[in-house]
Amino acid sequence: MNINIKNSVLLIASLAALFWVIELIDIATGNKFGIYGILPRTVIGLRGIIFSPFIHQNIYHLLLNTIPFIILGTLVSLRGLNDFLELSLFVMLVGGAGVWLVGRPAYHIGASGLIFGYFGFLATAGWYERRFSSICISLVVLFLYGGFLHGVLPGRPFVSWEGHLCGLLAGVTCASLLKKTTLKQNK
Repeated sequence: MNINIKNSVLLIASLAALFWVIELIDIATGNKFGIYGILPRTVIGLRGIIFSPFIHQNIYHLLLNTIPFIILGTLVSLRGLNDFLELSLFVMLVGGAGVWLVGRPAYHIGASGLIFGYFGFLATAGWYERRFSSICISLVVLFLYGGFLHGVLPGRPFVSWEGHLCGLLAGVTCASLLKKTTLKQNK
C-alpha cells in the first residue's frame, strides 16, 4: 500500500513533532524520562524497548536525531505505510531487544537506533530487491549517510553504539525479510 509524498511527509513530521513535544514535557518536568529507556538485562529495562526512541537526553540530542529521522523516515514511508510500520516496529522490537541483551549497564535512549535501522534497511534494500529504484535509493543513502557506519563502533562513552549497531542490524534483517514477502506477493 503506497502512500503519496504529502501523506509521507505529514506522517514523519507528526512523529518528529511528537519527539519534540515529549522532550519539552521532559524538560518541563525535570528531565526524568530517561529512566524509561532500555536498561540492559533488567526487567524494568524491557519497557525501554518501546519507549526509548521517544526519549532524548536533551534538545541537542534530539536535534541530532531529528534531521536524519525526517529524511530517512520519509524515504522509508514513501515505500508504503505497511513497510514503514513493519520496519519501524521490527527495528524497535528486535533492535531494542538486542540492546537489552548486549548493551552496557546504562539507560539507552533516543531515536538513533530507529534511524540506524532505517539507514540499514534503505542501504541494503537495493541489494535484496534488485529493483532499479531501490538500487538508486540505496546508493544515494550510502553516499549521503555512509558516515553513519562509524557510529556502530565503540567511541564516546555517552553514545549508545550498541543501539546504533542493533538498529542497523535489525534494519538490514528487515530488508531481507520484506524482500522475501514482497516476492511472494508478486508471484
